[in-house]
Amino acid sequence: MQRRPTKGRIALAAAAALTSMLLAACDTDSSPAGEASAADPAAAKIECATQGQLPGSGSTAQQNAMEYWIKQYQRACTGVQIRYNPLGSGAGVAQFLRGATGFGGSDGALKPEEVQWSKDVCAGGRAIDLPMVGGPIAIGFNLQGVDNLVLDAPTLAKIFDSRITSWNHPDIRRLNPGAKLPSVPVHPVHRSDDSGTTQNLNAYLVGAAGGSWPHPVKKSWEGKGGEAASGSIGVASQVQSLDGSIGYFELSFAAAGKISTVKIDTGASRPVAPTPRTASAGMAEAEIAGTGKDLTLEFDYATSAEGAYPIVQVTYEIVCDTGNRAETLPALKSFLAYTAGEEGQKALPGIHYAPLPDSVAGQVRQVVQTLS
Repeated sequence: MQRRPTKGRIALAAAAALTSMLLAACDTDSSPAGEASAADPAAAKIECATQGQLPGSGSTAQQNAMEYWIKQYQRACTGVQIRYNPLGSGAGVAQFLRGATGFGGSDGALKPEEVQWSKDVCAGGRAIDLPMVGGPIAIGFNLQGVDNLVLDAPTLAKIFDSRITSWNHPDIRRLNPGAKLPSVPVHPVHRSDDSGTTQNLNAYLVGAAGGSWPHPVKKSWEGKGGEAASGSIGVASQVQSLDGSIGYFELSFAAAGKISTVKIDTGASRPVAPTPRTASAGMAEAEIAGTGKDLTLEFDYATSAEGAYPIVQVTYEIVCDTGNRAETLPALKSFLAYTAGEEGQKALPGIHYAPLPDSVAGQVRQVVQTLS
């Protein structure tokens, strides 16, 4: 007698399939031989360092972008070796602060005490945050018979806090007039691990839900109930395999798994879908809150600007303003000038990331030139 597949086996199978699709989506060499493409290194305009090794580590949210950037940079600049270890934001900050890497990647800006500790690593200077890559945090859902769904911040807060438990709840019906919403249970899925993606979703709910989200802005999940999964790929695979589920992850996971995503009612004339373009518009609403050469961004999560997706995150590269190691400094400046430059930024939408707004990218390039 054959054993019936369990929910756990289905989720594992979905995770394996989603991993395969993500790997395929990240293959930038799929164009036929002899044809030019956006990934063609001959098209890249990079002012190369002549030699050096540059280690970095940190955020997994920027992992696919880093893989692309490193691949293109090293094709053009054969004398430089760059390594990036996607250990997570916390580990990336910790490794940088003990001098193990030339740069760190983090989905959140450095805390004041971390800036103070960095003075032991940055001789005569301090660590600064340079925004480099952004993207929308997609709200993915799996609801049989429903392909289009609109939600707002207070409704999302109640869903993820297990205060809305059925898909035909009046608050959801109000936002989706005419939709045939089934009376099936809502299964919210959240991260089980500490995550910058969770932190940024928490920040959006605190900033936009008008008091409906009573939990702090932390990397750990504080909402009530729901189901937990490890990593964005775990949340996406759980949503992919379970009818009635809803979760959050970077847009590339929704695209790879063909998972439907929520449009957000921000108060603009039309609900806003998560795309690289709408995320860039959302980032354009941010203001620089850092001092000196630090370019930490402060987001307006309650924006109602037309076409601006409000649930965004930006990954920072953490470097010393002064006191970078002499053996890594030329490669660091060259590589970051490329990633923040037109060549590095214009490729991002093709791999489901959002380029920095031109005004922010220009300031990042100016600061990179002054690193010492």
